[in-house]
Amino acid sequence: MKLPRRQFLHLAASAAALPAVSRIAVAQTYPTRPVRIIVGFAPGGSADILARLIGQWLSERFGQPFVIENRAGAGNNIATEAVAKAPADGHTLLLVTSANAINATLYNRLKFNFIHDIVPVVNIASLPYVMMVGPSFPAKTVPEFIAYAKAHPGHISVASAGNGTVPHLAAELFKMMAGVHMTHVPYRGGGPALTDLLGGQVQAMFGATPDSIEYIRAGKLRPLAVTTATRLEALPDVPTVGNYLLGYEASSFHGVGAPKTTPAEIVDKLNKEINVALADAKMKARLDELGTTVLAGSTADFGRLIAEETEKWGKVIRTANIKPE
Repeated sequence: MKLPRRQFLHLAASAAALPAVSRIAVAQTYPTRPVRIIVGFAPGGSADILARLIGQWLSERFGQPFVIENRAGAGNNIATEAVAKAPADGHTLLLVTSANAINATLYNRLKFNFIHDIVPVVNIASLPYVMMVGPSFPAKTVPEFIAYAKAHPGHISVASAGNGTVPHLAAELFKMMAGVHMTHVPYRGGGPALTDLLGGQVQAMFGATPDSIEYIRAGKLRPLAVTTATRLEALPDVPTVGNYLLGYEASSFHGVGAPKTTPAEIVDKLNKEINVALADAKMKARLDELGTTVLAGSTADFGRLIAEETEKWGKVIRTANIKPE
């Protein structure tokens, strides 16, 4: 039977619209079962706490449990691979961190391509760092620190939470921009590094502000500068490194990602709801308590940040010839 042209075109258009209608319907009913947010770090850290805060909010708003699953190890690579290989239906999400941007260059043989295999959903918050020394260290400002480092090349030991971590790369970026040589001392985590800085076994550290601020307020550590582009409300009298090294900035970001072919309607639904959470006064107060800075924004905003951070840290890793532990 030959259909009239107008009827044929109408049927063809209706058929083409079916996938779009189906995707919208899926997004409207999402989620239909518990959702896993996979975190590549142990319970109790900043990434885990942020994931639990967002997970609780989404559970209450969507009526389905958002369950935190900790898969620590390999600098977030184990968790990222699990999500990259998961069904792209929005029921498996990744707590994305700066480690993902770093690992794209740090590791040569990953079983996934982070930029290609994970779609950005939304940025949540950034974690600032502070450049600090012990109270007996001779330098009291960044210019004095640089002058001392140039007069004593290699004599300053700088602690970090491990090779390829943001504190390590923050120190390497400082070395590159200031033209100084310091000795890197990696630890297995920020806690042991901070302990040795307090004990005088190492001279300096670029440490997470939430972990360090009470020691700073107690006078047990001396802050020279914060690593963010602007001053922190928590440390209003402490200048930025960028005040002395133009363009310097180093912080950790935390956000949410999903498998690459997750329907855009589901990604958009998650983005909108998490942005609502980040605008909530109680949520913002809780994030402030953790020492983080709320970022929020669109999926495109988060994608641009990931690309920029991947490029920036890639240059540092290649220049400093940094290798994973």
